[in-house]
Amino acid sequence: MKNISEQYGLIYGFKKRTRENIWNHLDMLADAPLVYSRHLTGLNPYLQDNPIYLYINPYCLVLVCLDCCGSMEELADEEYFNDEPPRYFTQSSSRISPVWHLNQTMLLLQRRLRDKKLSYHLRGVLLTESKLINYKDMPPVWEEMGITVYDRFENLAARTVPVNTNEDLHFGTAAMKVIEDLVTQSENSFHESEEDEFTRMLNEFLADKPGKKEEEAVEEEGEKEVEEEEEEEEEEDLSVDVPSGVIEQNNNLTVNVEILPPLKNPRKELDKLVGCQNIKARLEELLAMTRYNKMLRETFPSAKVHELSLHSIFFGRPGTGKTTVCKIFGSLLREAGALSKGHVVVANRSTFIGTLWGDEERSVNQIIEKAQGGVLMIDEAYLLNSKNDHDPGKMVIQLLMEVLADEKQRDIAVVLCGYKEPMKCLLDTNPGLHSRFPNRFEFNDFTVDELVEISLRRIDEYKYHFTRQALQKYRNVLTEAYRVRDPQSWGNARFVANQLERIYIQHANRCTKGKNISGKQLLTLTPSDIVPIDVPRPKPHLGF
Repeated sequence: MKNISEQYGLIYGFKKRTRENIWNHLDMLADAPLVYSRHLTGLNPYLQDNPIYLYINPYCLVLVCLDCCGSMEELADEEYFNDEPPRYFTQSSSRISPVWHLNQTMLLLQRRLRDKKLSYHLRGVLLTESKLINYKDMPPVWEEMGITVYDRFENLAARTVPVNTNEDLHFGTAAMKVIEDLVTQSENSFHESEEDEFTRMLNEFLADKPGKKEEEAVEEEGEKEVEEEEEEEEEEDLSVDVPSGVIEQNNNLTVNVEILPPLKNPRKELDKLVGCQNIKARLEELLAMTRYNKMLRETFPSAKVHELSLHSIFFGRPGTGKTTVCKIFGSLLREAGALSKGHVVVANRSTFIGTLWGDEERSVNQIIEKAQGGVLMIDEAYLLNSKNDHDPGKMVIQLLMEVLADEKQRDIAVVLCGYKEPMKCLLDTNPGLHSRFPNRFEFNDFTVDELVEISLRRIDEYKYHFTRQALQKYRNVLTEAYRVRDPQSWGNARFVANQLERIYIQHANRCTKGKNISGKQLLTLTPSDIVPIDVPRPKPHLGF
């Protein structure tokens, strides 16, 4: 089986684009050696009036659809109402969702490909002139449909994109030859008046429209196959011998330590992170140098490689993703060859401080041993450095400094985490820490939009969805909570998780007291489920 990046490279390439660079990406694909592309002026029956760009490699098929609807503000809605297709709304009118049209076309394509015993991963991309009012709320919904949407373009009808229609382009598979036959020699629109062979083939290809239940079965089957393939990929990864999570501080006291196993696909998990753009960019820089050192060592064994410290400082308040990124960090370093295991050992002050003299040294030695090959993450590390000169935490810092100074201890990355100002004080009180921890990552508070996106992803884990009115109410109360928050105690994603738990309880209470509750209603969060948010506010400053 091919690796994930090879199988999904074409699709991931589109998912990583932005409104600003999507056209550059399309231009680049015209020169991609293993991507066949074709411009079509429509596809029956749903997209007969839309310019279409078709991109195919041996594993993926991407439909890029241009929605030349004119510049207008719309509210996107992808929910069926009375079994009618979802609609987009302006102040005075509405139209059937262009995403729904694209999704229906993809379902037809999926079915016909299966009929021909062809296995392709499909993706839809919609470029629209519409200004979608709720654009930031919709990506999780569109992702379920296998579609990426970019809005606010101008004059799409005048856009021309170069394509690669080289007939000598082959991928060595019979399946690819069938797809090429379906898109060869067509520069005309797909209207009934066209009688050329290609028109006949494509219309025949799309003509056999399945019923709604059959469409849902095809979609579910496709999702199941992709999930099974991803699971197979994960099973092929080398297993990691993760250590046990218990240390002995002394004969009378043992401590449980959290051990996070490495991720099978850390790159995918990094891409899924909400926000954190500065963190992602900084990680990429560090990983690039790590990979470069590996390439240099393999190509020129006697060459001197760059000295690169993996030890890092994570600044940020609770709920900003420090532990999540730390787990991804270890797995990415394992992939890059910098760490042998990639697991994460999570520790804090209580992990090291025992009840007897000498417990600190025993604890540090055991923790370092468990973290070999992975990451040692010390949360709220500044608590190891109190103002008390006899604080045993100071011994822990000194022991860690000795470990980091040992050149033999290369197969480990130590990450110190905590609030920004206390962490800076810790570094200032021990100048040696500055040089030992050269990599600094600052985790900012999530914005309201990012918190809403995190919320939508979390409710999707339970297959819930907000109604349009409920989502607007939730955003409003979250915005107010964010406005009056205490920056020192604000929980970010943790706050969202707690609030959603209250919504789930309210929803469950409403459903159990109702009558004739349908399956759809069980998974639909309404405005009545959105409870007020109780936010700790900054304490008023009293003084003269």
